Amino acid sequence: MSSNPAAPVGPGPFPVTLPPAGSSSLWDRISTWASEHKGVVYTVAGLTLVVSAGGVIYYLSDDKKDTSAPSAASNKKKNKREKRRAKERAEKEATKEQETVAEPKKASVAPAEEEEQLPHVDESTVGTLSEVERKDYAAKLKAAGNKAYGSKDYNRAIDLYGQALLCRQDPVFYSNRAACWNAMSNWDKVIEDTTAAITLDNEYVKALNRRANAYEQVERNSEALLDYTASCIIDGFRNDASAQSVERLLKKVAEAKGKAILAKKEKKLPSPTFVTNYLQSFRPKPPPAGLDEDAELDEESGKGQLRKGLRAMGTKTAEGYAEAADAFEKALELGDLGEHESFAYNMRGTFRYLKGDNEDALKDMDKSVELEQSLTQSFIKRASMHLELANPAAAEADFEAALAQNKDDPDIYYHRAQLHFIKAEFGEAAKDYQKSIDLDKDFIFSHIQLGVTQYKMGSIASSMATFRRCMKNFPQVPDVYNYYGELLLDQQKYQEAIEKFDTAVEMEQSNKPLFINVLPLINKALALFQWKNDFSEAEQLCQKALIIDPECDIAVATMAQLLLQQGKVTEALKYFERAAELSRTEGEIVNALSYAEATRTQLEVQEKYPKLASRLGQMGAGLGAGMR
Repeated sequence: MSSNPAAPVGPGPFPVTLPPAGSSSLWDRISTWASEHKGVVYTVAGLTLVVSAGGVIYYLSDDKKDTSAPSAASNKKKNKREKRRAKERAEKEATKEQETVAEPKKASVAPAEEEEQLPHVDESTVGTLSEVERKDYAAKLKAAGNKAYGSKDYNRAIDLYGQALLCRQDPVFYSNRAACWNAMSNWDKVIEDTTAAITLDNEYVKALNRRANAYEQVERNSEALLDYTASCIIDGFRNDASAQSVERLLKKVAEAKGKAILAKKEKKLPSPTFVTNYLQSFRPKPPPAGLDEDAELDEESGKGQLRKGLRAMGTKTAEGYAEAADAFEKALELGDLGEHESFAYNMRGTFRYLKGDNEDALKDMDKSVELEQSLTQSFIKRASMHLELANPAAAEADFEAALAQNKDDPDIYYHRAQLHFIKAEFGEAAKDYQKSIDLDKDFIFSHIQLGVTQYKMGSIASSMATFRRCMKNFPQVPDVYNYYGELLLDQQKYQEAIEKFDTAVEMEQSNKPLFINVLPLINKALALFQWKNDFSEAEQLCQKALIIDPECDIAVATMAQLLLQQGKVTEALKYFERAAELSRTEGEIVNALSYAEATRTQLEVQEKYPKLASRLGQMGAGLGAGMR
């Protein structure tokens, strides 16, 4: 168990979707269980490589990843850094080649005499040589090539290695000639010669790494990733540089594919679970005066559409949320909203934000604030948008502006606490959650999040006490039991955790028969998976969750990991790709695609290097658990 266990982020403007490794208890519990019970774990270069008993690797970065969409400026800087690092890697590669290819021993004869004694071979003369002569000539030509390389006479070295290859098809000769091409930045020739070397010896690590570097130089990143992965497996994950390259390329490939997906991605609402978690992070309020059920409104008027949208939101279903989004759009198209215009922009902006349309959502919130600054909820929602766009300073400014309007609004403190939580400022988060409670003790999620924050701070006893009070004061709220169950599960109190998840499911079914929150089902699946190694029941629970909410990305991602642990790599890949499709932001898409690319690369390794796939299986089954 970790001394600082991860805890779930509860309802708020930053609901958990597909979280980066290291930040969500869902992913942490899977990886922790795998390392303790099911596979060999190698930690190199901040990347955890778990080899399961089925011979499956999956990658879990220990680094905190920013899942916010990067700004254009940060992208430009990152691209420059990538180019600079690529150049530095190529220069280091050339330096290493001089150390490893060059002949370390001094020649025993004078250079001129050596040149006279050096055989010259071409296609017309090699056929006249005996087998013994070919072997002898090849060794002499290789040694001379090494010396020429060490003197940086690359063209001469290329010629000598070429003559050596006429005498003998040796993978080392091809790889050494590739080193010359590498020093001259002739990447196509590097690929050609390393491919020849690997054809002769498909476990030639130096040639694999050399070709991977060349592939990366010409932006053939998927092929580079495959070579570095094969190299890692052959070396038993002992090579830090190769492992760093795998992590770098996973991110690089995922980012390229993520941008393409985002460019084509339809703006649509995420799963009802996601939408509900976001909306219920604000204290429930009655409809604004004049939009209540008793008001006489033409449904085809702007105000009538506003009321229709609010009514549809109450169903908490996918259909209801879609209807609400359309109604808020139509309300502003119809106009004549009077005093409700600011509220209309707020609601349309909310649903645009949920669809991932941050640019238009921000414009709506700007207009809402401009029309009515006293509507502090617009400042709060705009803050969450700024945070998602990697602009925490603007988010903080919006919270300050909201407090200037109404320092006694408990929602402001609750959502500012969420910002502190995400930034790992747990002490400040706890203060704001407590202030939110002091102003309104009836909002359950302030209590839940305070308990979660106390847990993150290591105050386990205080956290448990907070949740026990929640169960006493809010006995009919399923979220209390679900999140309390998560913390119990993190402490490996499996039976108690499952009981809490069952209670949450029963309450969900009783309170919301049309659509239940599926998170307790997913948590129970993980509990059974970790406790009893019950893959069958865990899969059934995830499938049930996906029947209820087909677009719940957490259910999809959990199913992918369950399948991966059983060695069902092809099926797991489909679920990881589905998780990417369901993600809202570029950061979330990249995170999901990183898992998908890691899984896809494993399939390619198994297909291209069957012996390596077999070796992975032996490592997972024979080396024992928990190696680091």
